Amino acid sequence: MKILITGGGGFIGCNATQRFLQLGHSVTVLDNLSRHGSDRNIEWLRGQGDFDFTNADVCDAESVARVIKQGCFDVALHLAGQVAVTTSVVEPRRDFEINTLGTFNVLEAVRQESPATIVLNVSTNKVYGRLPGLELREESKRWVLPDLPYGVSETQPLDFHSPYGCSKGAADQYVIDYARIYGLRTVNFRQSCIYGYRQFGVEDQGWMAWFTIAHTLGKPVTIYGTGKQVRDILFIDDLIDCYLAVIERIERVSGMSFNIGGGPENTLSLLELLEMLGTHSGRAVDHSFADWRPGDQPVYISDIRRAEELISWRPRLGVRDGLGRLYSWVVANRECFVGRAATI
Repeated sequence: MKILITGGGGFIGCNATQRFLQLGHSVTVLDNLSRHGSDRNIEWLRGQGDFDFTNADVCDAESVARVIKQGCFDVALHLAGQVAVTTSVVEPRRDFEINTLGTFNVLEAVRQESPATIVLNVSTNKVYGRLPGLELREESKRWVLPDLPYGVSETQPLDFHSPYGCSKGAADQYVIDYARIYGLRTVNFRQSCIYGYRQFGVEDQGWMAWFTIAHTLGKPVTIYGTGKQVRDILFIDDLIDCYLAVIERIERVSGMSFNIGGGPENTLSLLELLEMLGTHSGRAVDHSFADWRPGDQPVYISDIRRAEELISWRPRLGVRDGLGRLYSWVVANRECFVGRAATI
């Protein structure tokens, strides 16, 4: 296949590019290299195989249309985006331009220039907001949702909360509607917490990697809230398996959205992560507490049964093994983060 990956220099993008290259596909990466570590990821990808690279911004409709027209792609994996709730609160216009307008630009370019292209859009669990009306139960190290033993399904009402939730949610709905109105083959991935190799996490996004990097460098971390917040976590290799499964079954699932994460069997609270990191390193994680941040969900766990049923996918790597792989990668690549010590 010929595959376009927007945001291909990011954490998910570079891992997806590597996998597609290994499978023998032709890959074009579109990225403006604005995210920390993206230039380093592109440099790393040069050693993984031959691919085309375009330095462009998804907010630039003409550039996006030109790349898609010239490429005649089988698949467009749309990963480029503004990824942090906190940043969206400070810069809501920029958040809208990147997430909503950027996605619209990709959809319009495909509609006008290459309507046979499959569009895979990375959305977020934040489209469900703070899950109003659901009972929360507090336990010693975590919050639980007793009424949702399988997690949050795609039937949960959307409730955008924070500019980030709004921008990603609007893009999410455009992706669905372009399948209904224009017949494009599109799919949304409402992703939970993804983690793994080459994730240059920062405090407001990529918390698994952020905690691991900071602890490896001997820097303290701040927990916003009680630390009992729970997420289901999914290792990067399992996520890319999911993308491939959807591509293979696109005629069955076009126009749909999938909640994608580790599911109920792969959940972790912040406090539990601290304990696991301490076990791996042999020393306690230096941490402090601060007030909750806007838009944070006390609990989010993906109900992944739709994906299991329709695309025969489920995670293969468990929490402990996955964290072990992340920790080993960070330790082995410590030099990638040392220069950032002053900002951690």
